[in-house]
Amino acid sequence: MIIYFDSLTGNTKRFVEKVKKERPDWTIQKISSNLQINQKGHLITYTIGIGNIPISTTQFVKKNKDFLLSVSSTGNRNWGDNFGLAADKLSKHYNLPIAFKLELSGTNADVKSYIEILEKLGE
Repeated sequence: MIIYFDSLTGNTKRFVEKVKKERPDWTIQKISSNLQINQKGHLITYTIGIGNIPISTTQFVKKNKDFLLSVSSTGNRNWGDNFGLAADKLSKHYNLPIAFKLELSGTNADVKSYIEILEKLGE
């Protein structure tokens, strides 16, 4: 299983590192706007501003959408309906299933739930 991630403040990175501790056989890879991938995997990004997608994530997805199996997003519940909205926007625009939304760097229960969801979605 491969998880591609984008992180600005470190919340997404901390979350995927927790996932990696639980599933050391999984690969996590930080994305960049010019990264070209050739293996299927799941994307997790962050929501910036009031429900916006980071530019680096948008550029990555445009180049690699055919290799993405799902999208997830971190966010802050203080934003109400805009919580994790990057996942919603990416899902709608690129026809990707939303796997998960989590607040900040997630809880241990979030890690467990995320792993279970990705296992069901597959590689």
